[in-house]
Amino acid sequence: MRDVAIVATAQRPSEAATNLTAVEMILPVVQEVLASAGVERGDIGFWCHGSCDYMVGQPFSFVAAVDALGAFPPIVESHVEADGAFALYEAWVKIQTGECDTALVFSNGKSSAGPIADILTFQLDPYVEAPLRPSMHVLAGLQARAGLDAGAFDERAMAEVAARSRRDATANPMALVRGDQSVDELLAAPTTYAPLREHDCPPVTDGANAVILAAGDVARSWSDRPAWIRGIDHRIDTQRLGARSLSESRSAAEAGRRAGVGADKVDVAELHAPYSHQELLLRTALGLDGETIVNPSGGALCANPQMAAGLARFIEAADRVIAGSADRAVGHATSGPCLQQNLVAVLEGE
Repeated sequence: MRDVAIVATAQRPSEAATNLTAVEMILPVVQEVLASAGVERGDIGFWCHGSCDYMVGQPFSFVAAVDALGAFPPIVESHVEADGAFALYEAWVKIQTGECDTALVFSNGKSSAGPIADILTFQLDPYVEAPLRPSMHVLAGLQARAGLDAGAFDERAMAEVAARSRRDATANPMALVRGDQSVDELLAAPTTYAPLREHDCPPVTDGANAVILAAGDVARSWSDRPAWIRGIDHRIDTQRLGARSLSESRSAAEAGRRAGVGADKVDVAELHAPYSHQELLLRTALGLDGETIVNPSGGALCANPQMAAGLARFIEAADRVIAGSADRAVGHATSGPCLQQNLVAVLEGE
């Protein structure tokens, strides 16, 4: 296996809604990440884009990004109809094949462009579940209820996650939602998708971000302290919600095991948990103890640009390793209803 690292990152501050096009959102972060690494476009061997046509409302919308950025180098580009974290996974695999030594990964999402919770219903089983048109909030409410009934957590623990996330987000310029409410204040709020309250759900968010990956000595020459990807794995639970337990995440547990999360102490974990109870499920699945700092950025509860929030978790984890404030971090991304898909990576400083 080749040693591959995240050497540079860039994020666009989150907004509740923007009038910018996808291209106008993408270009600045791509320029910023190239400048951060001190490289030119010609130094990049491969690039991969994560986004979603359903959110834009037209097929092959990612082609506009190619038009704007230029196909550099010629032909060696790709796109995933998913979060940018999964584009990072593809780029990592591309570097492992030896076809390139460097890669640029970027993602964007305008969640404000339409009723995002209803749009994501198209991820469901098309024969039984999708025709019922349950929004993602409704499904998350069912998952939260399953966890409560199973004794996996309680409503106070959910409120504690939300309160801590909002407090931590006050120090994050990329976050959208911030606050200093007490747990009791949050529990006094009415339910919106019982048992979920507004603070248990992610805000509608527009955003974009980018990272640069490099292998071996190239990574060392482009960064004083690269965030090395020591393990990475992607696992998927069945699409059929009635055929799996919603009070646990077996795919996250398996991905974490294969990525090597439990091999040593984890200083920081950035978990892609759009709903408060999902952080609690993921903590258990990944075996994170009380010493691990979880979502110091505020996480997806405070900024959740669809198709970019997962890559944001990898960026936040990598930034702490690159800065030297963490020696070992976990980046996590999810996709699909109720934590169906889970991508986990272990990042380490050298």
